[in-house]
Amino acid sequence: MPSSSPRTTPAVPSPMLSPEAFRTALKQEARIAVRCVLESAMQEELTFLLQADRHERTPGRTGKRNGGYLRELITGLGPLTLQVPRDREGQYQTRVFDPSALLRDRRFARRPFGKAQGPQTEVTQLLTGMFVGGVSQSQVGHVVESLLGTAPSASTVSRTALRRGSGTAHDLQAACDTWRKRPLQAQYRVIYLDGVYFSICHEDQVDSTPLLVALGVDLTGHKEVLGFVVAGQESAPAWQGLLDDLKQRGVQKADLFVTDGAVPELCRRDEGLIGVLERAFPESKRQRCITHKMRNVLAKVPQRAKKEVAACLKGVFAQPSRPEAQTHLDAFCARYQTVYPEAVTTLRRDVDSCLTFYDFPREMWSLSIVEGWKHIRTTNALEGLFHTVRLRTDKIGAFRNEASCVLIVYAVLQTVQLRRISV
Repeated sequence: MPSSSPRTTPAVPSPMLSPEAFRTALKQEARIAVRCVLESAMQEELTFLLQADRHERTPGRTGKRNGGYLRELITGLGPLTLQVPRDREGQYQTRVFDPSALLRDRRFARRPFGKAQGPQTEVTQLLTGMFVGGVSQSQVGHVVESLLGTAPSASTVSRTALRRGSGTAHDLQAACDTWRKRPLQAQYRVIYLDGVYFSICHEDQVDSTPLLVALGVDLTGHKEVLGFVVAGQESAPAWQGLLDDLKQRGVQKADLFVTDGAVPELCRRDEGLIGVLERAFPESKRQRCITHKMRNVLAKVPQRAKKEVAACLKGVFAQPSRPEAQTHLDAFCARYQTVYPEAVTTLRRDVDSCLTFYDFPREMWSLSIVEGWKHIRTTNALEGLFHTVRLRTDKIGAFRNEASCVLIVYAVLQTVQLRRISV
């Protein structure tokens, strides 16, 4: 019986790679090729510096090789670990890594591009723009990881954003310093003063720290932040420092200062902002923020009666003239003197400064149903501005130090457009 031919197992074709697996494999091959090219380029750089190749003895040799070390390079293909050669005298510096790069974190450190062009600048500007725009550090990291294949640490994100201004060739710190020292106009129609609080780390503690801010309105109605300082508290010396800075930079007169008047009730008048203003700008008028005054008064009223009292109190400051406002003020005090004496006492204290707005054109203070308490009655202009700032800075959490708070607040302020008011 003839033997049957041996059975053979049919060849199984190699499975085709999926498009995603093919791209991954191709990317890996490209990474290997790029690594080889860059390492070869660095060896050639060192050979040119030393005027001799490996183990080569030449009359013009200027030094000796001294092994190498590993350094990670972030590229569009992802992170590459490169063997970087070095010489014994430490003179060799490769151009593969930008020596002035801003990203110093070991895992997110260098890119083979110069400062002025290429993805280094673009990524740094993108990172800064997101950070200043209020995107959280973790979200910034996710975006950068999608671009570069690796994510920066949170500290690298904040450090990089603070070191470079978006879209400029200047350091953010230098730009901030220049802005804070810029000359100011001699006269302003209105200057708002208030303290805005941020969480700032001091050593191993996080403190609620005030930023004392001056917002000015010039004689044409344009608003600008004139300056700000970090202070331990809203004290007379701190306010004096801010006002002295404004005067040194050119401010000679302000027609009106609008303040919250938030000094301790048992404190002497000359120990707070009011006393500082009277000494620094004795000819200027002062408007006490009506919103803050109403809060202080209502704090002395039981919860069940707040709505009724608030309506009557608001009516005092909504009158078309000072005499009518005084009439309503007297009526309010007569009505609540017996039942809420502490509230009335609080209202009468410094109440004349709450009516200063009547000395100015009606366009600057008239009540608008749409806009609410308008312009110079309150510090709302400044508080509204910093509400916008906080929408972006709150995602940062606590600032790691006072300098970082100043820089980020400055950077955010440069992105905010302030509305002109009628003067």
